[in-house]
Amino acid sequence: MNYLFKFILVVGIITASCTSTPNPFAISASSVGSLNDSTKVRDLKLVFETDSLSQFIGGDEFIGNTNIITVFEKGTQKILLELTPNEALDSLSSIQNVRIMDERFKTEAGLSKKSSFADISSKYKVSSIQNTLRNLIVSVDDINAYFTIDKNELPEDLRYDMNKKIEAISIPPTAKIKDFFIQWY
Repeated sequence: MNYLFKFILVVGIITASCTSTPNPFAISASSVGSLNDSTKVRDLKLVFETDSLSQFIGGDEFIGNTNIITVFEKGTQKILLELTPNEALDSLSSIQNVRIMDERFKTEAGLSKKSSFADISSKYKVSSIQNTLRNLIVSVDDINAYFTIDKNELPEDLRYDMNKKIEAISIPPTAKIKDFFIQWY
């Protein structure tokens, strides 16, 4: 009788673990939902079988052959992700850059497109901050992510000088994330 109980318990645990589905909105260093760092362009229709894909293909060599693949939620016009392959126009290429467009995508620590700089700096180690013309680029190597923050979120004296080194302490904790990217090399 005792063996029967153990057998049923083990079968129940195995069945429960097999039926759990991964979170379709989870972000990690090597995956975004069902997409991972080794997914090929040709496999995107299988990965996003319940969603719609749209592809913009630029043909001008002077602008770098842009090849952005947009993932729309099925039945809506809501954009979930924008994907950029390593090589333009190559179905065997893997995805290099993922732009998170939907706030439902979150890291294990709860970081999403709706987060603030305080959320980034309290949950992850900021690897670098780059000062550009209109934005700051905040990199977090632990999750292969970078975030843009509009310079209008900064104090007035830090907004206009691109050569000024901006430290994390200078960025207001309430500064909102403008864009959220995962980059795979």
